[in-house]
Amino acid sequence: MSRSTPVDLGFQRHTLDNGLRVVLHRDPRLPLVTVNVWYHVGSKNEQPGRTGFAHLFEHMLFQGSEHVGTNDHFRLVQQVGGVANGSTWYDRTNYYETLPSHHLELGLWLEADRMGYLLPALTQQNLDTQRDVVMNERRQRIENMPYGMAGERLHELLYPPGHPYRWPVIGYMDDIAAATLEEVRTFFRTYYTPNNAVLSVVGDIDPDDAIVQVERWFGEIPAGPPKPPVVIPTAPLGGEQREVRPDDVRLPRIYLGFRGPAYGRRAWYAADLLTATLSGGKSSRLFQDLVYNRQIAQDVGAYISPYEAGATFMVVATARPGVAAEVLEQALIEHLDRAAGELPAPADLERARNRMLTEHFTALQKLETRADVFSQLTTYFDDPGGINREIEQYMDLDGRELRDFAAEFLVAGNRASLLFVPRESHP
Repeated sequence: MSRSTPVDLGFQRHTLDNGLRVVLHRDPRLPLVTVNVWYHVGSKNEQPGRTGFAHLFEHMLFQGSEHVGTNDHFRLVQQVGGVANGSTWYDRTNYYETLPSHHLELGLWLEADRMGYLLPALTQQNLDTQRDVVMNERRQRIENMPYGMAGERLHELLYPPGHPYRWPVIGYMDDIAAATLEEVRTFFRTYYTPNNAVLSVVGDIDPDDAIVQVERWFGEIPAGPPKPPVVIPTAPLGGEQREVRPDDVRLPRIYLGFRGPAYGRRAWYAADLLTATLSGGKSSRLFQDLVYNRQIAQDVGAYISPYEAGATFMVVATARPGVAAEVLEQALIEHLDRAAGELPAPADLERARNRMLTEHFTALQKLETRADVFSQLTTYFDDPGGINREIEQYMDLDGRELRDFAAEFLVAGNRASLLFVPRESHP
């Protein structure tokens, strides 16, 4: 790919008097529009003993508001042929609707009504109903799922008590059960406000008309209080943390986690490109060695999470039948040591770069992804046009920066190792 690959994602940017930041992007190729809202609140904004509130609100905000009945949000969107969803992460919560473009006002009204008028519908019954849903979700997706506790336990090993990335996004079961209606109301008043949100409208729109509609539906919602600061402990990990966890699994699986730089720093992009060099596709270094040549792993992947205040770099591999967890663990560590000690082969680096950019541009063809990109870059960096800045980072990085990242961060003193092994092999 060319070393200069600008992306023309033209947009208009506005800020309402109540602090709501608005990004409008016109794409008339299909008669569709995505209404996308990011609130700058996630599990990072919770407190020990009171975890899971942000994820609970992902459910609560679909349960109706003052002018929208319980379960009517999905019904109203679906009856015009649209789709809606939401998600929660450590640093943010987002919601979106994709609709036929002539139903833009429906999406704006639904999002504005729950931003400005959720509290009248926030009843004890709704809270109890969604609390049960979330607790069942935790049982199904985490507690009763093979390897389901891995992400939660790895973060507990990597981050000390009180660190906002230590607890799981879904929250702990006891905390979810203990949440009171008044605590939930206070959390909403604090974080689900226009001055803590970004609204991106992407698709077949007239931007001048769209901002009039946005102002109509969101303009009268009052701004909220200043968001409380989040304290991020800065103490180093202080040595390798390692745990072998017997569980009801058939094959050993190894999770290696490392604290990394915050999303947006140049070293974060070097880490992201390194993950593609290590495990991006079947021609990557880890796949070729561990899956195909030595045949000690049946799958392997490397990832870095885009956390706002520091990232988690993770390598995960499942052992083939008959291969001991420790054998695969050592092989992974050797590859990371190699990444810290030598430059990646130029062909490997270029292949990884091209693969990442291809996936990136392919994803941008979807309205939902483009809206998410605008909202993400505005939420974290106040820079909706930052897509080209990110692309340039990947284009400019060289092998030395990847090696330097690995040498600084992928070291034993910054590592948490979590080994899931079949229970019968470790009584």
